[in-house]
Amino acid sequence: MTFKDLNVYTPAEFQGKTPAELGYYFPAEFAPHKATWLSWPHKESSWPGKIDKIFKPYAEFIAEVSQGEVVNINVVDVKMKEFALQILQNTEADLDKINFYIHPTNDAWCRDHGPAFLINPNSLEHKKVLVKWNFNSWGDKYPPFHLDNEIPLHIAKEEKLPVFIPGIIMEGGSVEFNGNGTVITSRSCLLNKNRNPHLNQSEIEKYLMDFYGVKQVLWVGDGIVGDDTDGHIDDTVRFVNENTVLTVVEDNPQDDNFEILQENLKQLKEMKLLNGDPLNVIELPMPDPVVYEGYRLPASYANFYIANKSVIVPIFNCEKDKVALDIIARCFPDRKVIGIDSTDIVWGLGSFHCLSQQEPAI
Repeated sequence: MTFKDLNVYTPAEFQGKTPAELGYYFPAEFAPHKATWLSWPHKESSWPGKIDKIFKPYAEFIAEVSQGEVVNINVVDVKMKEFALQILQNTEADLDKINFYIHPTNDAWCRDHGPAFLINPNSLEHKKVLVKWNFNSWGDKYPPFHLDNEIPLHIAKEEKLPVFIPGIIMEGGSVEFNGNGTVITSRSCLLNKNRNPHLNQSEIEKYLMDFYGVKQVLWVGDGIVGDDTDGHIDDTVRFVNENTVLTVVEDNPQDDNFEILQENLKQLKEMKLLNGDPLNVIELPMPDPVVYEGYRLPASYANFYIANKSVIVPIFNCEKDKVALDIIARCFPDRKVIGIDSTDIVWGLGSFHCLSQQEPAI
């Protein structure tokens, strides 16, 4: 299926211009949402031997999000929709706010294969547009991924939104926004040669500015051990308001994450925002190591999702869960902060933020 087959469009007046030139930008996750987009999990090899165990916490996540916004779920077919509904009916989900779309996928990681929604409140006709980045399964690690790569086009058609296609690889989990001109990302991911080997750092920055509508790109070094995305920022550094980030740190000097996260912390403390103010940095602990079948999993409290009424945090059955929840709660006094056991979900090498993509309200 092609761009033309899906009958999505870009208005004539947009031709030859970037979203930034037209006044569009990617809002912060803590800004109001119209909806949350998900792709229902079904790829057994993403959770080998455990996929049946993830549906309960996944449904609890959906139920919590549905208390404050619409949840749109991509499913492969009607049979999958019926299966999902059966599971959701055993939760407190607001089923009136849950919509299903027959948009076939290869996998469940909607943060990365889903669209980027940009807004321009001053636009008279098109206040929201969609950017369709290319997706190559984190450097061609888990083919096939052709269905995932088409998801933004299906959603654009469904929502009747204008589409921009930069033509390079980009994943939503690799970028973190404050909604006021700044994006934070990691060199280990965006400069990895398995993504866009033809582009250098300044060229990547130009794409971020042109197609996300940011004016400043801040870089940290690396991601956590076990992260197969080569260091997605949503496992390490998250904006909680325009000036403040939560960043994970490891308190055990013998842990493999200790030096990586200390270096990121040092870099963050040296950063300044567009107005010249230093970045306000709040430290968040790492959970105790989560190991399954001898593999260190990328368990991180930073992979929380900011919904309209709540912040859903992955927890891992250790004493640090409460410490992390308390820190995050202080950052979001206007939202309920809830922890959901992600011990089984993280066997898929991601958690709630990786599984979701917000659509802004406007």
